[in-house]
Amino acid sequence: MSASGQGGAAAAALPPGWRLELHATLPSTADLLLRRAEAGEAEGLAILAREQTAGRGRSGRAWASPPGNLYLSVLLRPAGPAREAPQWSLLAGLALAEAAAAAIGEPAALRLKWPNDLLLRGAKCAGILAETALTPAGGIDWLTLGIGVNLAHAPSLADRPTATLDGAGPPEAFAARLLARLGHWRAVQAAEGFAPVRAAWRRFGPGEGERITLRGLPGGGLFAGLAEDGSLLLDIDGVRRAVPAGEILSQGEA
Repeated sequence: MSASGQGGAAAAALPPGWRLELHATLPSTADLLLRRAEAGEAEGLAILAREQTAGRGRSGRAWASPPGNLYLSVLLRPAGPAREAPQWSLLAGLALAEAAAAAIGEPAALRLKWPNDLLLRGAKCAGILAETALTPAGGIDWLTLGIGVNLAHAPSLADRPTATLDGAGPPEAFAARLLARLGHWRAVQAAEGFAPVRAAWRRFGPGEGERITLRGLPGGGLFAGLAEDGSLLLDIDGVRRAVPAGEILSQGEA
């Protein structure tokens, strides 16, 4: 384990197998890691910036990045077919929820919103952006996870409330906890497949029968769990439907 840039002392807290690169400021940790991945960087590299000037979220949305929050991008090279790529957003979400729960000591207040947001008492406090490149044979060449967490500030969003993980500590310490949980679930997935990850994700996910509204599916449906591949299962007018990708607009009681 090693660190470069400012704050090399943070490397002492890193779990085995990770390399942390620290920057005072970057346009985007995701863009820098993308270039490293394309250049053949080995998995296990994590890039952290204390501030971003051009952060981005899902669907190319701008992501406000003031100092004090976590801006982290992680490189993985998992073996497996392209169809397994979406499972890594769920694995990362589980790791994020566990790191946050340990940091704030209030796990019941945290919920995962499929596939890539973490909520604190219903308000967004963190998000994950997964990007993947494939081999010519259709396998996963590399996968990057861009993770933003509101540790000190909750930038306002036009379409949803936001919150901070008060008491979760500085970005470097939170990154170390998060990488430890990522490493744990990476090892579980490699040894046992996705099933235990899916089961653990349910601890933080919606409750059975909770109403879910998706973009493009305004009537929504009732949460019925996750399929074996990580797809969202909804009961819609008595019919169970698997949704492989989408954006949840709201989740609440039935």
